[in-house]
Amino acid sequence: PERVKAFVCLSVPFAPSSPQMKPMDRMRGFFGNDYYICRFQALGEIEAEIAEIGTTKVLKTIFSIRKPGPPCFPEGNAFGISTYQCFNFLALLAFRRRAYYVTKFDQKGFTGGLNYYRAIDQNWEVTEKWTGVQVKVPVKFIVGDLEMVYTTLGTKEYIHNGDSKKDVPFLEEAVVMEGVGHVINQERAKEIGSHIYDFIKKFK
Repeated sequence: PERVKAFVCLSVPFAPSSPQMKPMDRMRGFFGNDYYICRFQALGEIEAEIAEIGTTKVLKTIFSIRKPGPPCFPEGNAFGISTYQCFNFLALLAFRRRAYYVTKFDQKGFTGGLNYYRAIDQNWEVTEKWTGVQVKVPVKFIVGDLEMVYTTLGTKEYIHNGDSKKDVPFLEEAVVMEGVGHVINQERAKEIGSHIYDFIKKFK
């Protein structure tokens, strides 16, 4: 609270850590080895699959996926290019913005972003002393009703049935946007900007 007055959380809700089990062990136990974070662990493996599929198709899937969760990337069809229900990628992003993302990922690759997921167990270890600590600043949560994590078993109940208040006691509002997937700030940029501004300005 001394540094952060308020917080707007998009798409993925707060998930309390377990002091008894590492995050990767929990995820493998719940969702299996095809769960997207599990599939990202081996350095170079998913990068090779991305290179084979191509940056444009991979980004199309990430930005437009509409398959209910949990998000799983089976080996051999990691991004489900032929099976996921997607809407028009060009309708989602203006051509220049899409070309910019593709160009940057072609130049730099995906390893930097993937390494965040590869450090999950290490982050769990170094933040051990904060296990069980509540988020004690005002929070607004915004999610799309087609978000993969939101449609994963138990997530909706956690958010809407009061359990999230045990971890985030000052959660003021949970907004669910209809017809929106994972990359909510791109799909509904103006609305998200307004939500953030209207919420944060209350705490100036």
